[in-house]
Amino acid sequence: MKDYQKSFLNLAIESQALQFGEFTLKSGRQSPYFFNAANMLKGSNLYQLAKCYVDAITDNGIDFDCIYGPAYKGIFLGSIVATVFSEQGKNYPISFNRKEEKDHGEGGNIIGANPAGKVLIIDDVLSAGTAGRESINSIIANKAFPSGFIVGLDRQEKGVSDKSASKELEDEFNLNVTSIVNLDSLITYVEDKSNFSSHLESLNNYRETWGA
Repeated sequence: MKDYQKSFLNLAIESQALQFGEFTLKSGRQSPYFFNAANMLKGSNLYQLAKCYVDAITDNGIDFDCIYGPAYKGIFLGSIVATVFSEQGKNYPISFNRKEEKDHGEGGNIIGANPAGKVLIIDDVLSAGTAGRESINSIIANKAFPSGFIVGLDRQEKGVSDKSASKELEDEFNLNVTSIVNLDSLITYVEDKSNFSSHLESLNNYRETWGA
C-alpha cells in the first residue's frame, strides 16, 4: 500500500468515518463495514485528508480543468482538495450541485462556476454508482466533459451488471474512475492490524458475495 492510502485509512478509522459491524446500505445489502466521510468533520486532520486526495489524483495522472463536488459530502471534499491545489499554485474553478433546483436569486442547481472543459468529480464513496451517474449526467447537461471521478473508498461492488460500478461508469462514459482505497486495500490493511482481525472473515465473505 502507498503512504497516502495508509494515511487515509488511519484518518478514517480515527474519526470513525470507517466503522466495522453490521450495516444496511441504501442498496439493501448487509455490509460488515460502513464509510461516512462526514464524520471526518468532527475533528479529523482535514489538511491531511485533502493531501490524500491530491496525492491520489496526481499519482493517477488525472487531467482536468475544474472540480465538481456532488452534494453533500463532495462539497467539503472538493473545497479542501481545491485549497491544497491552490497552495501548490494550481487554481481550479469549483462547483457544487443543489439537491433541489433553486428558482430565485442565482437560480439553477449549480453553485459556483459552471462546469466547463474537463471536469474532475470528487466524492466520498462509490457503491452501486447511482450517485456517480447523477453527477456525470449533470455535468454533461452543462455541456462539459466529465474526465475523472475520484472517491475516497471504492467498495468494488457489482453495479447493475456483474461488472464493478466503477468499471460500468468507465465503460459507459469513457472517464477515469479511481479511488484512494478500495475493498481490496481495506482487507490488506485489516490483515496487518491485529486489533481488527475479528472482522477479516466477514470482509472476505462480503467480497466473495458482492465483489466484482
